Amino acid sequence: MAQAQKEPLRALSEQEERELKRVVRASSERMDVVRRAKDLVAVANGKPLTEAAREAGLKSGKGVGQLVKRFNAGGLAALSIAAGRGRKPTYTSEQKARILAEVQRVPDREKDQTATWSLLLLRDALRKTALPQIAKETVRQVLHDAGYSYQLTRTWCRTGYALRKRKSGTVLTYDEQTLEKKD
Repeated sequence: MAQAQKEPLRALSEQEERELKRVVRASSERMDVVRRAKDLVAVANGKPLTEAAREAGLKSGKGVGQLVKRFNAGGLAALSIAAGRGRKPTYTSEQKARILAEVQRVPDREKDQTATWSLLLLRDALRKTALPQIAKETVRQVLHDAGYSYQLTRTWCRTGYALRKRKSGTVLTYDEQTLEKKD
């Protein structure tokens, strides 16, 4: 038996109808968005909720009824995932800036017990000062996003800069083509 529709779908504007049909045909759209668009098009064509759900690959019309309610209230925004879903960012931009400030600091040989930073040593230094629960992988990801790369010398260096040995001594050089090579 078809489920009674508590809140019927409001009349679609021409633009909404065009957009829904475009999303249904699009092969580059996310599958969940296409499924929601198929549900709305089927309900707009007069099909009951359960039949619209079955066409989109669902078992019951309850979800379609909730989708219709969201569409009536918010329009095409009902196709996207609702706000608040997914994992929240663990570290704020201030905390990420603190990680970058730590890697730019020259390690104290006596206090930090190192001359160069490694991921574990950076993590330990951050745990002592500002971020007691930070993981090694988080430090690596923040550094990578900021443009740092792990060098063969097992240190984190700014990408594009290198120390070169010359007859006159060690010189800091910069590769002008760094950005071109990065892409």
